[in-house]
Amino acid sequence: MLDMVSRWYKRRFSDPHAVSLVAILLFGFITIYFFGYLIAPLLVAIVLAYLLEWPVTKISNLGIPRTLSVILVILSFTGVMILAVFGLVPTIWQQVGNLINDIPSMYIGLQEFISILPEKYPEIINVQLVESVMDNMKNQVLVMGESVLKGSLASLVSLATLAVYLILVPLLVFFLLKDKQEMISMASGVLPDNRRLADKVWVEMNQQISNYIRGKVLEILIVGGTSYITFALLDLRYSVLLAVAVGFSVLIPYIGAAAVTVPVAIVGLFQWGLTPPFYWLLFAYGIIQMLDGNVLVPILFSEAVNLHPVAIIVAVLVFGGLWGFWGVFFAIPLATLVKAVVNALPGQDEDELEVSN
Repeated sequence: MLDMVSRWYKRRFSDPHAVSLVAILLFGFITIYFFGYLIAPLLVAIVLAYLLEWPVTKISNLGIPRTLSVILVILSFTGVMILAVFGLVPTIWQQVGNLINDIPSMYIGLQEFISILPEKYPEIINVQLVESVMDNMKNQVLVMGESVLKGSLASLVSLATLAVYLILVPLLVFFLLKDKQEMISMASGVLPDNRRLADKVWVEMNQQISNYIRGKVLEILIVGGTSYITFALLDLRYSVLLAVAVGFSVLIPYIGAAAVTVPVAIVGLFQWGLTPPFYWLLFAYGIIQMLDGNVLVPILFSEAVNLHPVAIIVAVLVFGGLWGFWGVFFAIPLATLVKAVVNALPGQDEDELEVSN
């Protein structure tokens, strides 16, 4: 057993470039894992810098100085965000308030619906099962109420954090875009000299992360916008709130779509009951999810979808558990990074090729 491990180690890490690659990745992992909460504004700024790099490059190619291009793009992006916030936040806030007011009546209606199930389907559902479900729902509602109370008490801290982000993040984005090449040169100066494999992985992942962030933002906008139009045409309550939830659910592959189905179905059931509009809602929502998974995602993430769905779900669970939201957001790029690193490390085929030569 030890001999097999020793041979595997020599085969994979006999190259100093492979050792440098693993050391760089290990340093990055430790830094983000232990100090991620301290550098959170920097992580947000990096994501925005990747998102805005494409328009900055396009404007710079027109002959406009890069600094001026960065200023124009940041000002335009800030203006769009301000319009979106002032346009959406009041409506979402109002619908959240209406939803909170309707939760007691929705809960009572759900209780009544579940209570009559044993009478309609006595051979499938028994009374004890229904009572157990109702007790569990009651406990969950109480726990949710406590969580909302604790969240409201912590809102002052969240507001203070938001204020810090609103100051630091734009400054960081500006300098990351303006001094991009200087920062890359500075980072290259402190990295090991034997980094041929690290440079290879970096070139591949840099382009993939840029495409992934732009693609994910487009996916959120397309899925959220399509969902809002669909919900509005069906005259579904809380259409803006639910559409925003559906849009952001694409951040979590597979799991997000399944999770957001529950509130959409509950609101539709409470509004219409088991009537044709409710079934039309489920049908339309299913079409949106099917087109997202089978048409939109392959177009936007042609390289990422080469990963097996099981690998993506495992990546969401593992990296989400390690780094929370950022681990979930970058689950697919991180899974692709693991795949790229494994492919970049020396393997058995390379050793056999060297022997034959």
